[in-house]
Amino acid sequence: MLRCFTAGESHGPALTAIIDGLPAGLVLDADAIDRDLRRRQGGYGRGGRQQIERDQATITAGVVQGMTIGAPVAITIANRDWENWRDRTVTPWRRPRPGHADLAGAEKYGLDDLRLIAERASARETAARVAAGAVCQALLAQVGVRLGSYVEAIGGVWADLQGLALEERLAGARASDVSCPDPRAAEAMRAAIDAARAAGDSLGGVVVAVALGVPVGLGSHSQWDRRLDGRLAQAVMSVQAVKGVEIGPAFANAALSGTQVHDALYPAEETGWSPRQGAPGRPMRRTNRAGGVEGGMSNGAPIEVRAALKPIPTTLRPQPTVDLDTGEAAETQYQRADVCAVPAAAVVVEAMVAWVLADALLERYGGDHVEVLVRRVRDGS
Repeated sequence: MLRCFTAGESHGPALTAIIDGLPAGLVLDADAIDRDLRRRQGGYGRGGRQQIERDQATITAGVVQGMTIGAPVAITIANRDWENWRDRTVTPWRRPRPGHADLAGAEKYGLDDLRLIAERASARETAARVAAGAVCQALLAQVGVRLGSYVEAIGGVWADLQGLALEERLAGARASDVSCPDPRAAEAMRAAIDAARAAGDSLGGVVVAVALGVPVGLGSHSQWDRRLDGRLAQAVMSVQAVKGVEIGPAFANAALSGTQVHDALYPAEETGWSPRQGAPGRPMRRTNRAGGVEGGMSNGAPIEVRAALKPIPTTLRPQPTVDLDTGEAAETQYQRADVCAVPAAAVVVEAMVAWVLADALLERYGGDHVEVLVRRVRDGS
C-alpha cells in the first residue's frame, strides 16, 4: 500500500511530504518535482505570497544517488515567509471567516487563537501534496501513464472545448496563465479575475484532471472502499475549496437515458479505447462518458476527474461575522490571499489523482523494485 502524508503550517519553517511504500529503483529528479511546484505557484489571480516563496523540493530521506531504495521518501519545502513571521508578536485572531475552517476547528481542538487552525487548514499545505504527486507521477510514467489538467471554468466563464481532443486540451492548458485551453474563454477569465480583485472579492471554478494510458483493472468492485472512483472522489474532495467531484460528465449523464450514456462496445479493429490496444477480440469504445471507470475499476479509457471549487473564503471586502470575545456582530479582518487559485488547484487535483492511481497500481501489480512492477504490467500478470 502506498501512503502519503504531509506536515507543516502555512507560516512555519517548512512543509514536509512523506511517501511510504514506493518500490526501489525509481529514479527521482528533484527538478521535475520543482517544475510541478512552479506550476502550482503560477497562474493568473494569485496573491502576494507567491512573490515571496520560491518553492523547491529537498529530498531528505529514501533516495540515494537519485534513486529510491524502498524506504519512505521524505521531501521538505522551505517557507521563505517564515523569516518574516518567526519573531513577530501576533494578536490572537478571534473573528472567524465564513467558509473557512476557523470556527469549527477552534471549537474542535479547544484553541483560542483561530490562526492556529488557519495555519494548517491553509492551501499552502498543498505544496507538499504536489511534491508527493510528482513522485507518484514518476512511478506511473514507468508503465506509460501520463497525467495533466486544465481549467474548464472560472466564475461564470466556461470554456468551449467541444471537438478538442484531450491531448490538445492539456497542451493548451500548459500554454495558458489560467490553464484554460480555450483562448477566448481564457481572456474572459482574466477579465473576471480583474473585476473580482477590483471588487475585493474572490472566484472559484471547475478543473479537470486527466490520466492517459491507465492499465485496466485498477481498483475493484469487491468492496466499497476499494472502488477506484470512490477513492478518486475522496482524494480530490480533500483538496481545500473543492466542494464537488465527478468522474466523467456525471451530472450531465444524470439527465440522459441509459442508451445515451453508456459507452457502447465495438470490434477491436475500429478506432477507440481498448483495454489492450490492438489485441485480437478486445472490444473498443468510441466514447468515454464513464470517465475511464466502470464498476469501481479502470476500463482502459482515459480517466477524467472533474472538481468544482468554491471561491476562496478570504476576501478583501469584509464579510459579516462575530467577535468571539464579545459575542457581538463584527466584520472579517483581511488576511493576505489569492483572488483566484483555480489554475493552481488544477495542479493539486492532478497530484491527488496521481496519488490514488499510483496506490492502485501497486495494489494491482506489486513489486518491491520498479523493474518487477514494469514487467508485471507489461505481462499483465
